[in-house]
Amino acid sequence: MGRAFEYRKARKLKRWGTMAKTFTKLGKEIAIAVKANGPEPAANSRLRALIQNAKAANMPKDNVERAIKRAISKDQADYKELVYEGYGPYGIAVLVETATDNPTRTVANVRSYFNKCNGSLGTSGSVDFMFGHKCNFKVKGKEGLDLEELELELIDFGVQEIFAEDE
Repeated sequence: MGRAFEYRKARKLKRWGTMAKTFTKLGKEIAIAVKANGPEPAANSRLRALIQNAKAANMPKDNVERAIKRAISKDQADYKELVYEGYGPYGIAVLVETATDNPTRTVANVRSYFNKCNGSLGTSGSVDFMFGHKCNFKVKGKEGLDLEELELELIDFGVQEIFAEDE
């Protein structure tokens, strides 16, 4: 067929391989979100965000629906979210967040990577206090919106800082 065909074929296969990895990862995350908070996107904010990520990655709608149905069914493997803590080389604190269906295998893999890199796997709570989950939201301002009033309202929900951008 020629060189051009082989070039296009290689490009397509590379793109399809990347898409397959992305779709698999998103499908697992959707399954975890559905098992945790239910299959309704209106009531499950994490599922709603994952569906938006799936749309951004050009994941077909039927793949998303299939992942939700698979999570609802009883034959789906139950993924658990686990956190492993340890120290890397030179005493650098490392926090590893995982989602797995086999915790025994996962802890063995994580421990082997720590050992390969001259680190050590720590006990629960050994480095967790050094880290904090943060989130950023961008809100479009409407006309007549008082920023100070909004800030006072959001402080009740645990917001630490609010910045106003000119753009």
